[in-house]
Amino acid sequence: MAQKLIVSPSPHVHSGDTIQKNMYNVLIALIPAFLVALYVFRLEAFIITACAVLFCVGFEYLIVKYILKKTPSVTDGSAIITGVLLAFNVPSNLPLWILAIGCLFAIGVVKLSFGGLGNNIFNPAIAGRIFLLISFPAQMTTWPVAATAVDAVSSATVLGNLQYNPDALPSLQAMFLGIEGGSLGEMSALALLLGLVYMLWKKTITWHIPVSILATVALFTGILYLFNPQPLYHPLIHLFSGGLMLGAIFMATDYVTSPMTKKGMLIYGAGIGIITVAIRLWGAYPEGVSFAILLMNALTPLINTYSSPKRFGEIVKNG
Repeated sequence: MAQKLIVSPSPHVHSGDTIQKNMYNVLIALIPAFLVALYVFRLEAFIITACAVLFCVGFEYLIVKYILKKTPSVTDGSAIITGVLLAFNVPSNLPLWILAIGCLFAIGVVKLSFGGLGNNIFNPAIAGRIFLLISFPAQMTTWPVAATAVDAVSSATVLGNLQYNPDALPSLQAMFLGIEGGSLGEMSALALLLGLVYMLWKKTITWHIPVSILATVALFTGILYLFNPQPLYHPLIHLFSGGLMLGAIFMATDYVTSPMTKKGMLIYGAGIGIITVAIRLWGAYPEGVSFAILLMNALTPLINTYSSPKRFGEIVKNG
């Protein structure tokens, strides 16, 4: 009897990548930014990050086990990353009860209510950050002074000074290295770029999304700076300040909520860059990257539809 041809669904060759492997590569890439946060904000940085991780992992375990009645999969690393990224998006002096609410919203509402990992349409950490910013604006914009994070001493961020007090801006070197006030993990552009290099080396992500975001922001602000050379439009200030690097490298590149094709990734990244600059320059908030990522998350299915290649054998009608 002749051998039968057995056709199985793709993928036919396994690359060796797993969810756990990719998630923990992201966590390794976040270590340089975490070390900078520890140096700048001392013990408060460790407490906020550790508590955010515990809250996210705990909420996911409890919800999956006792409400969804399924086997918890907290060991895949996704809840840990959500906790770290949410911690990196808040001030180091944020009350822990507010942080717990943000973690519950990110895990329970944004992630698990859509079906869990692989089904959520919005990035949980980004959505959690925006929820806290809208719900607790005073606490989310009280920034401790760098390296003295005690008694909730407030100071303006670079983007805040950019809008209202440009004479108080730190040097580009200070912004690049990250020795200034701000959210926990967004200060040091150098540390975040080291994480990008590591993830590109490990092929955890591709260059398309982060590079298209950063290039769009640089091009948009650079054109404005040519016509009106003032700090508000300086491309390097926009690149090195706020949450742009953190968002472009670690949150916009989320597998679930970003486009699948390279063409789609470039469109997605360009959209994030344009919206970010528009909000920063003409919006009510000095920072816009979180809102930009959330908006483009919503457009990801449309971008996937537009940028997906034609199926083999598909008939294309002319006219």
